[in-house]
Amino acid sequence: MFIYMKMNLNKKSKLISFTDKGLYCRQADVYIDPWKPVKKALLTHGHADHARPGSNHYLSTDEAAPVIRYRLGNHINLQTVPYNKKIIINGVEISFHPAGHIIGSAQISIAYKGEIWVISGDYKLEDDGISTPYEPLKCHHFITESTFGLPAFKWRPQIEIFEEINTWWNTNREQNSTSIISAYSLGKAQRLIQNIDHSIGPVYCHDAIQNVNDIIRTQGIPLKQTSSIHTSTISDMKGSLIIAPPSAMNGKWIKQFKKVSTASASGWMAIRGTRRRSAVDRGFVLSDHVDWESLNQAVKNSQAENIYVTHGYTDIYSRYLLSQGYNAKIVLTEFSGESFETSQENDSI
Repeated sequence: MFIYMKMNLNKKSKLISFTDKGLYCRQADVYIDPWKPVKKALLTHGHADHARPGSNHYLSTDEAAPVIRYRLGNHINLQTVPYNKKIIINGVEISFHPAGHIIGSAQISIAYKGEIWVISGDYKLEDDGISTPYEPLKCHHFITESTFGLPAFKWRPQIEIFEEINTWWNTNREQNSTSIISAYSLGKAQRLIQNIDHSIGPVYCHDAIQNVNDIIRTQGIPLKQTSSIHTSTISDMKGSLIIAPPSAMNGKWIKQFKKVSTASASGWMAIRGTRRRSAVDRGFVLSDHVDWESLNQAVKNSQAENIYVTHGYTDIYSRYLLSQGYNAKIVLTEFSGESFETSQENDSI
């Protein structure tokens, strides 16, 4: 049973410190998602801005481990833990809890002598049908992203977005056109695969995505059927749906397809002009991060008095929290969240 205790927060906490290598727990001598090599690293998930190479020891969830090994190498010293199981390091209780961001993603709870910190990593509250759903946690200190920390960002239920994607794809199929939609290779792509209507036609994936799909299926997760583009000819793919990483949309790869309709699935499609900048025909607003309302709900759920705001609209969101009576501070990190610019350059996040 979780027992939440109020603390005298006038006393400065020393359990978690913010260093040039990342978030650090001195008592347990561990870093959380460090961006430089360290002795011991706790990883919230396998995206490239959170799982960096070079550390001596890693700890992640069971579900996140296969992709982390694929990205960082089978040689890494990686131990795993299931969700919600507590481990104790030098008196510090550490546990990983579902974040709902991608498969295997976690919030990390760190507790010592009645003081509780939660490092959320990246997260979303909506159940996407493939990731273990987000679990609200109570704590005294909550470290949260703010990738979409503006009131303008308000996500519609994903069922509505997938209905729009299905309609777009079906219309293209009727016109004998191939539909190509861009999505992150890890996370967004699998969410698309699991929720689109496969009865419309076959689904193909760029190798960068298909490789991740194979890993996920091998670990026993029932991801729906997709095929590699190399298993068929270009003419056979007319009317089909192809899922590709964003960087493939502007290079030689896409030119092999003659009659296409292109799209992007991203939270940034909520901003006017983003579709034009990404050079696609359609934009579908679909994000694996919390929107404004969900962000505020997560902060409320935490019951934390101290909120530390990382990547995104940190200035605006921290000022808003201060106006609501929270002790809010900005934490500078090298995490990038769902950056439009990054999505065009880095297929691994």
